[in-house]
Amino acid sequence: MRMVAEVRGEQESEWAAMGRVAQLLGVKTPETVRQWVRQAQVDAGDRAGVSTEESAEVRRLRRENAELKRANAILKAASAFFAAELDRPSR
Repeated sequence: MRMVAEVRGEQESEWAAMGRVAQLLGVKTPETVRQWVRQAQVDAGDRAGVSTEESAEVRRLRRENAELKRANAILKAASAFFAAELDRPSR
C-alpha cells in the first residue's frame, strides 16, 4: 500500500501505480497488488469488509467446529455400541 501511494504521484491513475508496483515487485498482474491494497485498507478500517484477522478467526472456528462434529459422531457411535452390548443377554 505504501509503495502504491509513493508511486501514485508519478502515474496518471491508481491503477497505473498498481501496475508499476506490480512490475517492481515482479508480480504478474496489477490485480494482485490491487487486492493487497484493498485488504490493507479493510485491515486499517478505511474500507468496509472482512479483515484478515476476522478471516483467520472464521477459518479457525470452522476447523474447530469440524473437529467437534467428528468427536461427537465418534461418541454417538460408541454410546450406541455400548448400549447394544448392555441389551444383549448374558451367558
